[in-house]
Amino acid sequence: MSIELFDVEKAFGKTQVLNRLTLTIHEGQTVSIIGGSGSGKSTALKHMVGLLRPDDGEVYVDEQNVSRLDQESLYQLRRNVGYVFQFAALFDSMTIAENVGMGLKRMPDMSGDAIDQRVSECLQMVDLEGTAEKLPSELSGGQRKRAGFARAIATRPKYMLYDEPTTGLDPVTTAVIDELIVRMSDELGVTGVVITHDMKSAFRISDRIAMLYHGGIRFEGTPDELRMCEDPVVKGFIEGRPKLMRLAP
Repeated sequence: MSIELFDVEKAFGKTQVLNRLTLTIHEGQTVSIIGGSGSGKSTALKHMVGLLRPDDGEVYVDEQNVSRLDQESLYQLRRNVGYVFQFAALFDSMTIAENVGMGLKRMPDMSGDAIDQRVSECLQMVDLEGTAEKLPSELSGGQRKRAGFARAIATRPKYMLYDEPTTGLDPVTTAVIDELIVRMSDELGVTGVVITHDMKSAFRISDRIAMLYHGGIRFEGTPDELRMCEDPVVKGFIEGRPKLMRLAP
């Protein structure tokens, strides 16, 4: 099972965001997608869960053509996908337990007691025991991010999509989030797709890294292969050297 994008194109008005994007995320891997602002990273992520549909090309998840699914089939697919939003996106008026249990309440086979037990398990997995009855405003930024992780894994997804999971966090908290992403893969066996600008984080968590440039794949390979890449666009990006990128064809 995998996530596959074939020759995906997407434009918003006259702006071409994705340009014949082809990428495969294999089962059990964590793949980081890097690239400059506006390169199409978040747009690609949204195509994987049917939040956007391609103007051309195909998107497959578990061999299902996402762009051709009806609403009910799309809902079933999304139950297998956990989504960690950039700023956690917790509901301020709900307790942490209520936030984490949101998706579980839509599952007909989950009783109230089963939901409470699963919420407790998920909070324990992300080291947030004792926060169930707190409001998001009572947690630190890193704790809110971890609560977002707990909500995402509550329905036992096969895939985890992370949109800039370390944005706005200090280096220590970033390292904690990176460790969580690795744990999601090692302990739960989930396939992960991570959108990030943080190269240190990408090197720590990734089995493979793909770089988007002008809407297509400029590089794809292991972290070691990325470190050794001599493409001036790739090298300039990961080293923070824009002058080098401007010299590239």
